[in-house]
Amino acid sequence: MIFSLLAALANSGDIQIELIQQRNDAPSMYKEFLDSGREGLQHVAYWTKEYQAVYDHILSLGYQVGHEGQIGGEQGRFAYFETESDLGTVIELSDVSGPKGAFFEHVRQASIDWDGSDPIHEL
Repeated sequence: MIFSLLAALANSGDIQIELIQQRNDAPSMYKEFLDSGREGLQHVAYWTKEYQAVYDHILSLGYQVGHEGQIGGEQGRFAYFETESDLGTVIELSDVSGPKGAFFEHVRQASIDWDGSDPIHEL
């Protein structure tokens, strides 16, 4: 079973906050986090345009991939690494060299002059 989720993105300056709600009971790192009785910050993401080199380096340090995928093609890859026992949280590596990076920049730009009105923009 593939997990289904809803996500909301917002920026405060250059910091992006992502709220994720899993919509089914499929196995995932999100579900494991909640099932363990925790809530709050599940992962921290690092964005890069040098995805493969950073990905390979993280693997060379001995970390395992918890799950990975892509949004919008090869240049939208992401991976969640099993780093929680060492770093206190899961680390996500996200490729922003393609359309996903442009979308994240669009979200950031939309936040710059936002006055607090009309907070939801569905895509």
